[in-house]
Amino acid sequence: MKKSRKGGVLAQSGVACAFILNFFVNLQRAHGTLQFPTDYKMDGLEKPPIITDQSPETLIVYSSDDVNVKCEAMGNPKPEFRWTKDGHFFDISAEPRLQMSSDSGTFSMITSGNGVGGIKHYQGKYRCYAANTLGTAISTEITLIAESPPKWQKEVIVPVEEEEGESVVLPCNPPNSTAPPIIHWMGENLRHINENERVTQSRDGNLYFSNVVESDSRDDYICHAQFIGARTIVQKEAIQLKVNPTNSVRNRKPHFLVPKGEKSSYLALRGHTLELECIVEGLPTPTMQWVWKDGEMSKERMIQEKYNKQLSIKNITEADDGEYQCIATNIEGTVKHTYTVTVEAAPYWIKKPLSGIYGPGENVGLDCVAEGTPKPQIIWKINGYPIKDIDPDKKRTVKEKSLILYSVAPGDTAVYQCEATNKHGTILSNAYVYVIKLPPQILTPDAKTYVVAEEMTVNLDCEAFGSPRPIISWRLEGNGEGHIMASAHYKILPNGSLQISNASIEDSGLYKCSANNTEDESSISATVIVRSKTVIIERPQDLKVKVGGRVQFNCIAKFDPEFDSQQIIWKWNGQKIMESPFDDKYEIDDNLLIVNNAETKDQGIYTCMAVTGLDYDEAKGSLVVMDRPEPPTKLELSDEQARSVTLSWSPSKDNNSPIKEYLIEFQDPFAPSVHHELKKVDGKTTVAKLDLAGFVEYYFRVVAVNEVGSSIPSSLTDPYKTDKAAPDRNPNGVKGEGTEPYNMVIQWKPIKNLEWNAPDFRYKVSWRQRKDMDHDWHHIYTGESHYTVTNTSVFTAYEIRVQSVNEMGEGPEPRTYIGYSGEDYPEKAPENIGIILLNGSEVKVTWMPVPPESIRGHLLGYKIRCQRKHHLPGEPHRKQIVVDVQGNKNHAIVSGLDPFTDYELDLRVFNKKGGGPVSEAKDFKSAEGVPGPPAFLHIESPSESVINLHWQPPAKPNGILLGYRLQYQQFNESTNGLLEDHLIEDGNLMNYTLPEMDPKSIYRFYLRALTSVGEGPPIVREGATVIEGALPTLENISTFAGKTYANVTWETREGYRNVEFQIHYLNKNVKEAMKILEKVNSTQSFLQIKDLEPGTMYRILFVVKNRTIDVPFWETEIQTNGPALSEIHGGFATQGWFIGLISAIVLLLLILLLICFIKRNKGGKYSVKDKEDAHVDSEARPMKDETFGEYRSLESDNEEKQYTGSQPSLNGDIKALGSDDSLADYGGSVDVQFNEDGSFIGQYSGKKEPNIIGGHDSSGATSPVNPNGIIPPPVMVALE
Repeated sequence: MKKSRKGGVLAQSGVACAFILNFFVNLQRAHGTLQFPTDYKMDGLEKPPIITDQSPETLIVYSSDDVNVKCEAMGNPKPEFRWTKDGHFFDISAEPRLQMSSDSGTFSMITSGNGVGGIKHYQGKYRCYAANTLGTAISTEITLIAESPPKWQKEVIVPVEEEEGESVVLPCNPPNSTAPPIIHWMGENLRHINENERVTQSRDGNLYFSNVVESDSRDDYICHAQFIGARTIVQKEAIQLKVNPTNSVRNRKPHFLVPKGEKSSYLALRGHTLELECIVEGLPTPTMQWVWKDGEMSKERMIQEKYNKQLSIKNITEADDGEYQCIATNIEGTVKHTYTVTVEAAPYWIKKPLSGIYGPGENVGLDCVAEGTPKPQIIWKINGYPIKDIDPDKKRTVKEKSLILYSVAPGDTAVYQCEATNKHGTILSNAYVYVIKLPPQILTPDAKTYVVAEEMTVNLDCEAFGSPRPIISWRLEGNGEGHIMASAHYKILPNGSLQISNASIEDSGLYKCSANNTEDESSISATVIVRSKTVIIERPQDLKVKVGGRVQFNCIAKFDPEFDSQQIIWKWNGQKIMESPFDDKYEIDDNLLIVNNAETKDQGIYTCMAVTGLDYDEAKGSLVVMDRPEPPTKLELSDEQARSVTLSWSPSKDNNSPIKEYLIEFQDPFAPSVHHELKKVDGKTTVAKLDLAGFVEYYFRVVAVNEVGSSIPSSLTDPYKTDKAAPDRNPNGVKGEGTEPYNMVIQWKPIKNLEWNAPDFRYKVSWRQRKDMDHDWHHIYTGESHYTVTNTSVFTAYEIRVQSVNEMGEGPEPRTYIGYSGEDYPEKAPENIGIILLNGSEVKVTWMPVPPESIRGHLLGYKIRCQRKHHLPGEPHRKQIVVDVQGNKNHAIVSGLDPFTDYELDLRVFNKKGGGPVSEAKDFKSAEGVPGPPAFLHIESPSESVINLHWQPPAKPNGILLGYRLQYQQFNESTNGLLEDHLIEDGNLMNYTLPEMDPKSIYRFYLRALTSVGEGPPIVREGATVIEGALPTLENISTFAGKTYANVTWETREGYRNVEFQIHYLNKNVKEAMKILEKVNSTQSFLQIKDLEPGTMYRILFVVKNRTIDVPFWETEIQTNGPALSEIHGGFATQGWFIGLISAIVLLLLILLLICFIKRNKGGKYSVKDKEDAHVDSEARPMKDETFGEYRSLESDNEEKQYTGSQPSLNGDIKALGSDDSLADYGGSVDVQFNEDGSFIGQYSGKKEPNIIGGHDSSGATSPVNPNGIIPPPVMVALE
């Protein structure tokens, strides 16, 4: 049985145990609509009609205009159009003057030349209907108004004449029109009449003068009316204004020209712009201001224009209801007019019904919410017909502001209209309900993979579309029949996604989503991979650090190994920390954050974030930076007494480290820059009573101390001075000691001047012999801290006193101390010396103490000296052991002796003056001990089953050698064999043979020497039954070449360890001898050949020495990296100028040699060589390279017997190993000697002696030409 996440038990199927999730969700919801996704694949989808464009609700036309009444719609099938006029069907085809568009409902009327009478026949209210098989959409009503072109009526224009200062109104009276014209007052030059504070053009078109001036006189005031719809401007006849000057101008208070009276009412429609106007006359010209009595005027919406004579309120709302007052003022008075504004509203939408596509059986709600003032009436229509005129249907109902359709079917498909009406207008909205059946399609891509971390939430997408709405189900696939799982952490969302919350590893797998409806089924799969969550396993700690210190936060996180992106991010107080190349404040190294030079501002919360591409974990640690405390403040003195005072203070900030103590200091009266500590108090105390010295002026300060350090000192207190007094104490540290046998120096620690308590401070020194206590004291006064008493006896005891004194009197009664006059050397040596042998390195020494009176001073102890009687080889002096015995003792242990060694011993007593006479020497021999290890141990293997051991006795036998103990065991890299034990009972034996050993085996040998005391430490060596000179068997030999070096590595087979061989190498690019490295041990496994030339070919050989010949057993060739030196410098040597220069030098040298030769012959010189040629032994002549065949091929080496003593043949049968440039360069070793005249004696081999690197001395191998080493007669060469 398997348990679910919640601990429940799942029934086990007899076929399989796969867990399958099968959740269902029904997406049918009331008032829901199907939104066709762009990814849904469907061709030829029908669509109900939609009105896309129409003419404005009011359409004004003139006889000169062509009339177009627009109505456009879209849908599938293509809509058909019809019109109604004034509520009745209007057949456009029956009207000869009308023509309807072929692809829309728009119709046009030709009016040109027909006069306005023909147009007025078509005035009325029109509505357009667009219909197809799915429904009918209707337009809002379009009111068509026909007007004649505007003309100014004939009228008699009377000139206007007024005296200066009077008000004047010039009337305009434009033609009447449905659309009011725009008025312009201009002169004959068509320039506008300038408006100002006196002159204003009113909204009624008239031109008002608050008061006229003589400059207003002109005869061309012309009113122009601009009709935008008719595209016409008409003008009135010019009006003449004449202003007569007068000397009797009188001021008058303001008087309203527009509007009349003190109050008026105004109705405004919501959303429009309200314009209020106040025009006044008066002298001087009045100023105007506006006030809203019901609130504060908005500067953005309520704008004052035309010198504050007009108030415009944009986008007016019901909230703008109220009283608006205009106030006109001049020096003569003030007048007011109040507008009572009422705001009503034509219907406007709060919520329009929305078109939608629905599946069969769904409930549909169409909401229609409109507002207005008065409240509008809502009328529902279906396909243009009022719902009240349609047969009732139980599935259809109107509730409040909604039309609800229950369990819709395809027959409910229609266009529904909502119309809202009040006295200010009507609004209409079309919304179709389209009931359709569609097969389900899953729009989410198939085979998506979701990678999440544990405990995360993942949503598996399954966006499906169809009608009826598809039912979504999810399954967790297995490898057999599955089970339905119901678990709280699985949830299907309304959009069909499967949400897995708190994911675990067990949630990984293949999931299948299915979408089903009555038309079809569709499915996809998705893979979920759950990774281990990121966890911080070592969190940053809460740390404290001293200011300037260095602190380290650690943060170790555990990541899923499959995550590609893994990083640690550090934050301080939420801000990411970045390393800076210009500042070492922060160091970030993977899991570490180091804060250097900590400051108070570095305090805060440090967050470690372990981040991957999927998840993160974070942990926080705090940092507190501790600094020295702030100095105490508010120091006050109280309770002032003659020799004490109370000091109090206020603590300051401790800077994150509690104050441990306060130091109370005072200023030195003699050195103001110096302060002395007077008292310490606990850090929780802020009051201290201070005991003071007399006759001192004190300035106190306080220092706060915490773990970090001391604060800056506080400010000094006011001075506080104490009175004079006798000394409070006498000096300490009084002692009397003689520096000579006949004196005594009395010393003491002087009292600081701050403790003198009064002037004239000094010391009273008193002394007397201790044995003459009846005698009077000797007294002296001194200001020093010492006094010397003379003419004393040797080492005599005295009573001494030192007392403080000043002008106020003496200090306390002084204490009596015992002092002594000077010491002298002891007079006697110790006697009756006894020696007891304890072991090979220790003896016990006893003696009789000397008489006390002979010591003549304080007895410090005895000094024992023990010295060898004989020198050891290599020692410059005899070994001596000195033991100091402290105090009055009569025995001691002397350690560190060499066993079984002759010693002499003496001792003497000593005091502070020095040592007394030396006692008589005592001879003794130390006891035997265990011997040291043998001096050396050499191991040989003459055959495959025999091992010979040779050794030397210990350098320190430490007694009589009785024999040796030999132990050995066979071992290899994995195990050790049994330890064999041989006792050799002959102390003079120095070799031993072990027969019947295992062939080709390695042994470890332990050899110990024996005395009567026991065994000494062993000498340990390893050896093997491997024939000397046998070729080591090396495996996996490899080389690596660098630029100037080569590494050689190998592995050693078992049984061939500790075999020595050499590595030879040869530069193949130059003619030079092979170079030989130091000896190598086969267990070494690695060697580096250094100082090679770049880009050069080298030959490397492994060589083992077998008796007198070198046997190679492995070779290879390598080439170092980099360019060869010849390539680097080759261009220089091949230059023509260089070759010419060398040729000239060679020619010059030949000429000089020729001259020298001629001069030599003239001087009677002869060639020694010519004379010696006759005596040259044939064997001394140079031999061909083939004769020097010390290196043989690998085949011949394997066939040679061990320990052969034969020399290589000279007949050339032995083939050289490798090519001519390798082994042919090797010849026998040749010793070369020079005579006094510069000639050399030697044997010509034709080859150079090979260089041996590492400094091994060698006399060279015996020449194969002269095996007996007989030096032939010398070849004399004259050297110039």
